[in-house]
Amino acid sequence: MQQKEASSRSQSSAYLNALSLEIEKKLLRALASPSQRRNLLQELFADIALEVDDRAKDIILSREEDAISPAGRLCFYDVLADYYTRVPESRKPILDLIMQLWSQSFASHIFALLFHKWLFEVQLDNPDVQLRYSSALVQGATNVFWMDIQANTRCFQSLFQYLLDEVALESTRLNKIPVQAQRDLYLLLSRFIFFYNSVDKIESFVKQCPAFPNAFLVGGPADILVIELTDQLQKLKVEPVLLHYLSQIKVLRGMELRMATSTRLKTCLYSFTSPGGPMYPTRAVRHAAWDALDFLFPVGRYPRHLISLFFRLLYPWYWPSSCWNFIVSCVKAVFYSLLGLIYSRWGKPREHKSA
Repeated sequence: MQQKEASSRSQSSAYLNALSLEIEKKLLRALASPSQRRNLLQELFADIALEVDDRAKDIILSREEDAISPAGRLCFYDVLADYYTRVPESRKPILDLIMQLWSQSFASHIFALLFHKWLFEVQLDNPDVQLRYSSALVQGATNVFWMDIQANTRCFQSLFQYLLDEVALESTRLNKIPVQAQRDLYLLLSRFIFFYNSVDKIESFVKQCPAFPNAFLVGGPADILVIELTDQLQKLKVEPVLLHYLSQIKVLRGMELRMATSTRLKTCLYSFTSPGGPMYPTRAVRHAAWDALDFLFPVGRYPRHLISLFFRLLYPWYWPSSCWNFIVSCVKAVFYSLLGLIYSRWGKPREHKSA
């Protein structure tokens, strides 16, 4: 039995070592070919972001250690990030090559995927190197998270979960990077915490917020979180993602915010409630924004709707669609009411009169 386990570990190690050598070869090719550099790095990034197929998963997960959970989506960058943390000698040549290609597109993406765990497991003595690696991580993570948003996928959720659960909420690891990098990481996670369905951890996340030098201007940790979220909302162009954010934003109710922050959030939500420029929100987005606005700011709800209706009347070209949607909504409401009435009467047991 022990011999079989040793054989499995050896097979897994050999497989991961072969993957590491392939990555090194592609980086060397990119370094030697300036004209093809961007394409080669993009291909490498795509390769390490792929999901591990069943055959490779059987080899990789056959080792005794349970550092990687087989549950859920498992990508090559997940297993390689663990591998480079455990095997230092395989990490150095790749890290050196990435640093030489640092100014190229996709270099920070690759660094963030491959070395996001290693950075928090080692102690770097040089502050400049610490800051450089930490900034690279934040930059690369930002880029790959935006890729998920543009495609409305969750390919890099494991990266986000590690940065949130194992770094931001774990002071031992968080303190291994410079304070400036800690602040940048907090801002990054604030922007994507709704997208990756981690709103249940907002309270703990806010408590771990690092100190900001301009806190007296922008407010406390909750204010910083909401400011980043409002900025993120205004940048979103993918309708399903925007609807997801608007549905999740209701969790902010009851959070203590400065008046300026509260007004900023209210203004942002209100901008999505009207058709036309500059947002051009769809009907679904407008309704979701109204729901979020009325839930978070119930005071002044009816005056807001009245003012919105008044401004809608100033644009006659919106009347036909508004009337049509109103009629359809009324017909649906009447239909479902009648259907419910019929069902309730039909479902009641008939009373038989006794003779």
